[in-house]
Amino acid sequence: MILVTGGAGFLGSHLVNELLKTDEPVKVLERPGAGIDHLPLDRIEIVFADIRDEAAIREATRDCRQVYHLAADPNLWRKDPEEFDKINHLGAVNVIRHALENGAERVVHCSTESILTSSTFNGGAVENLRLKESDIIGPYCLSKFRAEQAAFKMAEEGAPVLVVSPTLPIGPGDRRQTPPTRMSVAFCQGKLPAYLDCRLNFIDARDVATGIVAVMKRGRSGIRYLLGNENLHLSDWLQFLADETGQKIPRFKVPYAGALAAAWLSECWADHIDGKIPMATITGVRLTKRCMFFDPSASLTELGITPRSIRVSAHDVVVWYRQQGWL
Repeated sequence: MILVTGGAGFLGSHLVNELLKTDEPVKVLERPGAGIDHLPLDRIEIVFADIRDEAAIREATRDCRQVYHLAADPNLWRKDPEEFDKINHLGAVNVIRHALENGAERVVHCSTESILTSSTFNGGAVENLRLKESDIIGPYCLSKFRAEQAAFKMAEEGAPVLVVSPTLPIGPGDRRQTPPTRMSVAFCQGKLPAYLDCRLNFIDARDVATGIVAVMKRGRSGIRYLLGNENLHLSDWLQFLADETGQKIPRFKVPYAGALAAAWLSECWADHIDGKIPMATITGVRLTKRCMFFDPSASLTELGITPRSIRVSAHDVVVWYRQQGWL
């Protein structure tokens, strides 16, 4: 049995489809109330549980030969920021620990590229990069950093735990609209009046799924496998979307100070008025000052992965947005 936590999410749903190409049964663990109708329910087992619930996770990981831990809160804002640590850090430790205690042969922990930069990082390879908490921006990133540190510590102690870090995933399938998708949809709808340009590494979510499976099969403990593809400015990604939709890239580029002030006001409104996730977050704006250009070639070569062109991803995602009725 293979277990995927967060299997109804953006990356998780693509991973489930990839795993179903094999003959081994697949179990998906999702949070109570999560939408699952887009999953092939006739071919998988579904378990609803909170990853912080020790008894539920102990039972869910029983008899699972392989465990892929993807479940996390991917947003950059919560009304109670301490929830990030409880979900993304302690929840991850709970899943990995019980999977190992139940005899899992291998566990893959899915981390994030947003914790792979510092004020002095200028891009490049990160497979063996080790940072410290003072390098990390905001409560979301800190929670993911602590989870990754815990996974590496278990690996150093001899546990079969592997770490994979996707860069910015794009492409079809992001039904819950993580922050990059919310921004992309707003642009395609003509509702993005301005943007804050930044340096990012993009990869199609479908290629991430392929890479995660490759890490489970061939990966080595103690190494961070970076699943990335093309280094682009945000304006390059918007141009790809513009080519598919006919929208024009906003003329106005928001200065960093203005973006930070807008994010602060947006979070204050969310914290005290409507409680909805703001379009601009302080963590998101602060991350734009970091260089998110990476060199994933070592990981891709070892894993035998050749990601598709980001232009192809842009075409596919716009087709998918239209199918969802968002455009």
